[in-house]
Amino acid sequence: METIQFKTNEVLNILFISIVSVILMCLVLYLFFQFARKKIVEKELEKAAIKLDEQKKILQATIATQERERKRIAQELHDAISAKLNVVSLHVNMLLGGNLTTKEQQNALGSVLGVTTNVLESSRKIAHDLLPPILDNFGLVEALKELLAEFGATKKVVTQYNINYLTSLTKAEELHLFRVVQELLNNSIRHGKATIIRLELHDADRIMQLVYKDNGKGFSEKQALNESGLGLKNIKSRIAILNGELQIKSNLNEGATFTINIKHNSYE
Repeated sequence: METIQFKTNEVLNILFISIVSVILMCLVLYLFFQFARKKIVEKELEKAAIKLDEQKKILQATIATQERERKRIAQELHDAISAKLNVVSLHVNMLLGGNLTTKEQQNALGSVLGVTTNVLESSRKIAHDLLPPILDNFGLVEALKELLAEFGATKKVVTQYNINYLTSLTKAEELHLFRVVQELLNNSIRHGKATIIRLELHDADRIMQLVYKDNGKGFSEKQALNESGLGLKNIKSRIAILNGELQIKSNLNEGATFTINIKHNSYE
């Protein structure tokens, strides 16, 4: 009888220990999953914070770019239009005074005509800089061709291109991409002293890819990180607005290559 009781107690002890072990194991697993979940949440929050910081930087860069554009336009309006209209006003007042000889009147009218012609040309240029008419009327391809032709016409640089583009961007997005190419061209000539520039634009595999190459002085990776030094901040902010990715390859005295990949809106 005692033997049976002993065995029963032993079984109960083993059963109790097993239950306790299972409970402890479940508790350990629960704590492990809670810890893992906490780490995942922390990681996601960290990623969200980094993304938010990047978006904030992009917004700041965009605002800074807009402010620079406003200041530039205001300066051009003052220099190219306001100052010249003051000259017109002076000549008109002279004519209204009625104390001029016929020759002086003709000279004053000729001056007014010349100044107003210059003002019209200046206003067209400013309007073209704000929104190139060819981009609005004929699209990105023709606008890029005209832009490259304008730079090539200076005889300082040879421009080449191979463009195969479908209308996969909105008008606003096309303007951003146009400004990126415009900025790259300016940098190639002003900073890189390039003599040959080639532009490739293709739609393939759900990705629109733009490859821009020049044979200029190039720059080191350290310089590339210094966004303000090479005017890349504006370029990067526009590409970020397009949800694109930018890759830069360059070495000193070996030119530079900029590759931009943009996912089609229609595949999002």
